[in-house]
Amino acid sequence: MAPMSRSSSSDGEGTRVLAGSNTAPAEKHEVFISFRGEDTRITFTSHLYAAFTRHDIRAYIDHNLERGDEISATLLAAIEDAQLSVIVFSENYADSRWCLDELVKIVECSKKKKHIIVPVFYEVDPSSVREQTGSYADAFAIHEQNFNDNMEKVQLWKHALTEASTDSGLHSSIYRTEHEMVEEIAKMVLEKLDRAYVGDLDLQIEKLEQLAQLQEEFSKEVSSSENERNHKANLARISRLKLEKKFRMLRLPPQLLSHLEISQSTNSYF
Repeated sequence: MAPMSRSSSSDGEGTRVLAGSNTAPAEKHEVFISFRGEDTRITFTSHLYAAFTRHDIRAYIDHNLERGDEISATLLAAIEDAQLSVIVFSENYADSRWCLDELVKIVECSKKKKHIIVPVFYEVDPSSVREQTGSYADAFAIHEQNFNDNMEKVQLWKHALTEASTDSGLHSSIYRTEHEMVEEIAKMVLEKLDRAYVGDLDLQIEKLEQLAQLQEEFSKEVSSSENERNHKANLARISRLKLEKKFRMLRLPPQLLSHLEISQSTNSYF
C-alpha cells in the first residue's frame, strides 16, 4: 500500500493514524484500508478516510511510502488487529507487491479470524481483479518474470485477488459522485461493525416525531383511549431511538442498551 503522505519516522515502519481520533496512537483501530497510493492517495482514499472520520470509524493508514521488498511487521499486525479491511482495488493495485502482500494477509485473516472484507472497485472492472485481466494481467506478466524462481508467491497473490473480489463489493461506476460512494462505504462498514448509521436513526426519529404531532392534533379532535395509547407508544419509540443514537455516538455496545431496558422494566440493577 502506498500511504497517503510522507512521515518523519526513521524506523521504516508505518506511522499509525486513525480516523475518528485526535489521540491516534492510543486508540485501537477497527478498519484497515488497503490501497494503491499512486492511484488514489490524494483523491478517493483521502475522501474515504474523511468519511470514516465523520462517522467515527477508526481506520488505520500507514503514512510511509513503500520501501524495501517486504511490508513491515507493524503493517501485518495492523491487519490482524482490525475487525474489517476495506480494499480499494484500482487500475494499478496489482503493480504493488506491498498491496498484494497486504491482500494475502487480509484473506488469511478472513479465514482464520472472521475478519470482514469490503472490496471496493475504483475505476476498475471487478472481473479484471477476479480473473487478472487487463492491467492486472500486465502486472502479473512482470511479477512472473521477477519471481520466476518463486511462482508459489505469485500464485498466492492471484488466489488472494480472486478470493477478495468474489464477495459483493461497491463499484465506482454506479455512483454519481465520490462523496456518494464513500458515504455508502461508511454506511456498509458501520452495519458490518454492528453500529447504526446515525443518518438512518435521524430519519426514523424525524418521521416518528411528525407522526406524534399528527396523533396529538387528532387526539384533540377525537379523544379515545386507543389514540392515547398509540401516541404514548410512539413517544416511547422516539425516546428509545434518541437513546440508541447517543449510545452509538458514544460507541457503547447495543447489548448495554437492551440490558438497561430490561433492568428498567424489572426495577432491577446491574
